[in-house]
Amino acid sequence: MAYTQGRLFVLEVSGGGRVFSLNPDGSDKQLLVSGCPIPDGVAVDVDNGHVYWTNMGDPPVNDGSIERADLDGGNRVTIVRSGGTFTPKQLQLEPVGPKLYWCDREGMRVMRCDLNGSNVETLVQTGEGDEDRRDQTRWCVGIAVDRARGHIYWTQKGPSDGGRGRILRAGIDLPSGETAADRSDIEALFDGLPEPIDLEVDPASRTLYWTDRGDAPRGNTVNRAPLDAAKGHREPPEILSNHLMEGIGIALDPRRGRMFITDLGGSVYLADIDGSNCREIMAAQGNLTGIAYAELRPNGA
Repeated sequence: MAYTQGRLFVLEVSGGGRVFSLNPDGSDKQLLVSGCPIPDGVAVDVDNGHVYWTNMGDPPVNDGSIERADLDGGNRVTIVRSGGTFTPKQLQLEPVGPKLYWCDREGMRVMRCDLNGSNVETLVQTGEGDEDRRDQTRWCVGIAVDRARGHIYWTQKGPSDGGRGRILRAGIDLPSGETAADRSDIEALFDGLPEPIDLEVDPASRTLYWTDRGDAPRGNTVNRAPLDAAKGHREPPEILSNHLMEGIGIALDPRRGRMFITDLGGSVYLADIDGSNCREIMAAQGNLTGIAYAELRPNGA
């Protein structure tokens, strides 16, 4: 099957909230959608020709939502209504289910739904109520899905620059007879991280990648670590890139050995998959959050 070079889909929270796309070299920026209430997570469904994104809304208020549009920005619809999720953050599309997965920060949840927004489920619940909500160690932010091994991964970032961030793993489905609040299969892979944000999985190399917006030298970085512990020993994270300005989004293109990163400082970065040759492909783009990479079929293919 023939593919084009690919497109990046990027979210900007400044300027009223926008979704735009561009080429992987930073050229041909196209505004797709505007008027998004603090967009944060973005995912692309190439087969059905859709881009999805989360809207955080007003974080102290339970008014988060998820929207969808065609890849050119047309036919915009809300699939998870305002209040159907509290403060949705990173979003992932798992095509086999198919399902959308996201983390709900102030909702203190990991959630999923069908591609049309139906069958909203809570998979993990780390707290409930206003008192728990004030505890930022309960806030779920970044998410990744490993369908092949049947796992979800997520970050609980902790307080800003607090060094209490964690990355956790659980089964993709709830264990029989258990609830999202008491499931017994949750495993903490890493703790004591500065402030981990968004996640990506490379299933071929069994590697987990993430951004961290905490204090230097370990924060404002891109990191990676093996998904699996070899003979019971888990390797510590490896810092691949640093000097980000509040790093947020990350997207992988393993086939071409590259990755893309965004930060709140308004830059989009391109780097080799090992973090080398990191360079800006766009700068001064407002405050950027989520990013997704997709290889789109040529018209008529």
